[in-house]
Amino acid sequence: MELKDIKKVLILGAGTMGQQIGFVCAMHGYHVTFYDLSDEILSQSLKRIEKLGSSFFVPIRRITIEQLREIMGRITTTSNPEEAARETDLISESVPEDPEIKAKVFEKFNKLCPERTIFTTNTSLLMPSKFAAATGRPEKLIALHFHDVRTTNIVDVMPHPGTDPTVTALVRDFAVSIGQIAIMLHRENNGYVFNAMLSSICTAALTLVTTGVASVEDVDRAWMGVMRMPIGPFGMMDQMGLKTVWHVNDYWARNTQDIPANQIQANADFLKQYVEKGELGAKTKKGFYTYPNPEYAKAEFLSGMAEK
Repeated sequence: MELKDIKKVLILGAGTMGQQIGFVCAMHGYHVTFYDLSDEILSQSLKRIEKLGSSFFVPIRRITIEQLREIMGRITTTSNPEEAARETDLISESVPEDPEIKAKVFEKFNKLCPERTIFTTNTSLLMPSKFAAATGRPEKLIALHFHDVRTTNIVDVMPHPGTDPTVTALVRDFAVSIGQIAIMLHRENNGYVFNAMLSSICTAALTLVTTGVASVEDVDRAWMGVMRMPIGPFGMMDQMGLKTVWHVNDYWARNTQDIPANQIQANADFLKQYVEKGELGAKTKKGFYTYPNPEYAKAEFLSGMAEK
């Protein structure tokens, strides 16, 4: 298969990242089908997809209202797996971060998709090799990991040991065709490139707080002041969503060998307090900070006067 042969993209999982990925693909001329478990989920997702275009991409003049209509015309949804798989050239998977769930989903679609279909996963945590065998086509499986498309066009392209090199090259070309900058990984790595760096920063920040070294605000203040950045690690975690950050820490507490698991678990437990209260960060208007006007955005934050 060549790049010109990719016409239809199937998005498995119509959550936030699936919506963003599908919109960007449709924006660049691909026909996109969203698959999820129910028509109700898909109906809500379709509204959010159109809002992503009308409230973000149109205002920043990436597209016009007329182009948004054309983009939405290239998008279809279905909760029927057979219909979803029909004539699919490339899959982008964004289902929950559980290797068993991903394996079952890929196993199902391996039986339904054409032999040519390439399987990509948007996993944030897992190595593709963990569920490659279950896909039935391990040579056609590769990670194509997106970040928030509203703020960056960086993607990670990460093969596993069994990925066909021609598939790696094709997926890189596909990423470029949808306006992305492809970061090419030579081997599997937890957290890819940027997330691996960000994870280290967030882990250090959480550990400083959970071990009683400094407050949330002073950790952010130190980072912002020295690095001349407009936001610190805890502010960033609020933007990522504390439920997501908690899931990541909880996962690594159970699976890591590099950092003492008890410290990562302490960090996860600290985050869980916020999750259980429904304080998930910017999207719920409250996390480590209160939104839409968080303390760290105030001019006096760095001096510490905002807390007086």
